[in-house]
Amino acid sequence: RSLMIVAGIDVGGKNLHIVIKKAGQILGKIAGPTGIKKAEAVEQLYDEVLKKVGLTRKDVERVVVTGSAAKRVAFANGSIPDVAADALGVNKLIPTARTVIDVGAEEGRAIKVSPDGRVLDFAINEKCAAGTGTFVEAMSRALEIPVEELAQIALKSTQPIPMNAQCAVFGESEVVSLIHQQTPKPDIARAVMNAIAGRIASVARIVGLEKDVVIVGGMAKNAGFIDSLKKNIEMDVRVPEDPDYIGALGAAEVALAGLITEEVKLPALKGGASR
Repeated sequence: RSLMIVAGIDVGGKNLHIVIKKAGQILGKIAGPTGIKKAEAVEQLYDEVLKKVGLTRKDVERVVVTGSAAKRVAFANGSIPDVAADALGVNKLIPTARTVIDVGAEEGRAIKVSPDGRVLDFAINEKCAAGTGTFVEAMSRALEIPVEELAQIALKSTQPIPMNAQCAVFGESEVVSLIHQQTPKPDIARAVMNAIAGRIASVARIVGLEKDVVIVGGMAKNAGFIDSLKKNIEMDVRVPEDPDYIGALGAAEVALAGLITEEVKLPALKGGASR
């Protein structure tokens, strides 16, 4: 059992991550766009990563999926909620984590985690793109610079600019008007990061911020955003290695432990947070 080979698959709205594990060892991992044909994308990427590590589907004893499009994966043995996958994945890498913040392309969420990696509470920012990676992409298009550059130049900002926009549509027009006013791009970039950090921090405060605070998801790779978030919550924020693979890692942990869906219990919602 301890040498069992498993797969954890995280099917997000925009990106797909797969981890192949054998006991404590990651044999291989792969990422790609989810695309419109999600089921096909998963099949293709799964075969690709297996080929990369010299395995066939028969070698994999258990496959557990997570993510917003998890139901599309026909060959999975089970699925778990993404908040549970995040909690387990982070707990495996940073056992001292008590608050996990996950900011992906389409959703931002905060999770209160127990010392053994269980979800104690969680809140989701799903009503609005302003707390997600999609917002950053929209703003980088408005500024006509790549997302990576936007993240970097935000750190060079010299003066704070308030940004009122709570949604991507208004945000874009606000950025355009700031450009017309000849506002330096680093200051606009910082305002964008502050706006997202503000949204995410208010979601995190619903569940309560307790250290260690760990950030995962694609936005965890955005240095400008991390900087804004630290300043907003006035706490240090830890970023694990490959933060965008945490969901897939958590799903793989569930597969290794032999726990499937029904056994991963989530707490009932506490006041105010939308889930």
